Amino acid sequence: MVGWRVGIDIGGTFTDVVAVHEAGEAPRSAKVPSRAVDPVGSITAAIAAVGLRPDEIEDLIHGTTRVTNAIVEGRLEPVALIATDGFEDIIEIGRQSRRDLYRLDVPPKPTPLVPRDRRIAAGGRILHDGTELLPLTPEDANKAAAQAIASGVRSVAIALLHAYANPAHEQAIAARLKERIPFLSLSHVINPEAREYERTIATVLNAAVMPLAGEYLARLRATLPAETRLSVMHSAGGMASPEAASERPLLMALSGPAAGVAAAAAVARETGERAVLSFDMGGTTTDVALILDGEAEITADAKLADQPLRQPMVAIESIGAGGGSIVRHGPAGLSIGPQSAGAEPGPACYGRGGERPTVCDANAILGYLNPRRKLGSEIMLDRAAAAAALAPLAETLGVTIVELALGVLRVADATMARALNKITVERGVDGRGATLLAFGGMGPMHAIGLARAYGMSRVLVPAFSSAFSALGCVAAETSYTRQRTLRLPGDCFDLFRLASVRSALADELGAPFLEQGHATEALVVEETALIRYRGQSYAVDVAMNGIGTAEELAAAFEARHDALFGFASGEAWELLGLRVRVRAPREARIPHAPVSAAPAWPFATDPCWFAPGEPVQTPRYDRAVLSPRDVIHGPAIIEDDWSTIVVPPGWRGTPDERGNILLTEEAA
Repeated sequence: MVGWRVGIDIGGTFTDVVAVHEAGEAPRSAKVPSRAVDPVGSITAAIAAVGLRPDEIEDLIHGTTRVTNAIVEGRLEPVALIATDGFEDIIEIGRQSRRDLYRLDVPPKPTPLVPRDRRIAAGGRILHDGTELLPLTPEDANKAAAQAIASGVRSVAIALLHAYANPAHEQAIAARLKERIPFLSLSHVINPEAREYERTIATVLNAAVMPLAGEYLARLRATLPAETRLSVMHSAGGMASPEAASERPLLMALSGPAAGVAAAAAVARETGERAVLSFDMGGTTTDVALILDGEAEITADAKLADQPLRQPMVAIESIGAGGGSIVRHGPAGLSIGPQSAGAEPGPACYGRGGERPTVCDANAILGYLNPRRKLGSEIMLDRAAAAAALAPLAETLGVTIVELALGVLRVADATMARALNKITVERGVDGRGATLLAFGGMGPMHAIGLARAYGMSRVLVPAFSSAFSALGCVAAETSYTRQRTLRLPGDCFDLFRLASVRSALADELGAPFLEQGHATEALVVEETALIRYRGQSYAVDVAMNGIGTAEELAAAFEARHDALFGFASGEAWELLGLRVRVRAPREARIPHAPVSAAPAWPFATDPCWFAPGEPVQTPRYDRAVLSPRDVIHGPAIIEDDWSTIVVPPGWRGTPDERGNILLTEEAA
């Protein structure tokens, strides 16, 4: 049957897939081990795992960590950088801040992405308002282009001073390279904003991953039928065409986690949860994000591998703590990750040859994982192997293996609670009244432990939680987002210039939709003003839709500043920049899990440890047989093929009609 819409998210350990059909077919979901050296093979295996052929797929939406991993691991294409004469070393000078203030053994700054011999000076000079101070002569442009070609690289980044205000010089040099260099990255295309260092780094990073992304997407496109529409998730939570992703592959950094946050936002809107903290714990990493009133926070100040990305993206805090994270003992006690056992061989309890202790092994020791059930019909748990992996640590610490496993979970939960603090407390938000929305292969298992460590009392485990990022791909809509620097002072506000930039950005972002056959009137344009008091370093996001005058903008800024920081001074302000998002709305397709008509009975009872001492006999429930009339009182385990929900004593789980499960304290 044709007409399937398939979402696939390739993670560091597993590849998740969700398939939905318009004609009322039951949704399908699966997980397959990721193939690090053959990501396209991971996709074909995922399609086969849900019983589909490529020619049955109408839309395939793909989220990937390929760009993220390349940046984190330093697997980048050699790049030549063309910069304004005198500014070639800006990527090495950077900012005055140190990576670690009190450790002299740590390099204060990251290693420059481009060595000195591939940094090329270009003549000419543009001022911050776009006027030309020094012309770029044909000789200057030819010389810079010739040096870039002579460097022997396939990818060139061009980042000239104030090109965001006037890109003419960048375009002139690019025209001379277009036929000779296959991959060109221009700063006025990648990041048309002020902040020279960040803009240059983003342009270089984009150039460094262009060959990887372009070749990967071309290979993926070649494996699919011509009739299948291929889209790629981007880091702002929407999807883009492969052509747009090939030109600006930095869009795909953190695209997999962004897909999960997009699905979490959709569930928050559907269930009416006003404040949600999304918690995505997989095999390698944990990603958390803040969602208010059904919308995820967007930032342009994210970093990856200590490098500024300077792209509008979902504000995600990512840490190297997942189910496969290695447990170590050092001078500061137990630590979790960031190194991971990955998919091959995986944690010791997978029985595939892993020998180092992991968080997943601790869960197996405590009885939370079902020893009789194959994970995804493939992996049979080996509790003895988990015990052997943890035994040396337990002996070193002088504790039993069960006590060590409980300690590992407490350390893991505390580590993840610190990540929650970064997206709440450190941004002036008290998240204790929010609902923790837990997904990923390990998220539901640690959700209540994390909620207690942070001080929360409500946890929501959505349907298809183990493949939730793939579900986010299925539910996504096509969207493109850009920011541009304006610097418009409030006391002599230039409404004409603002209107012209708004129109230009909307036209630029709308062009890909028109090429795909969308009608202009069907597109939604969302505008956000970036405003600050004069002298401030960073701006506040202010929703602009419906605002037409400087007075209205000032009032909205004052209200927003007061809401965020508890005061508004009424001082002189300026509109630093404008963020525009254009999207093609579509009905959110969050499939609901089928609700059972039969009463829920435990299918097994096993000993589990929730505290040192004797185990507690704990019933196990199949999630597929739960319905809204069932209330599961802890201690209990609720499981499906790929994820496990731990309900400790003092908590209860209540399913709803959509297949979600709400976990609350009994006293509440």
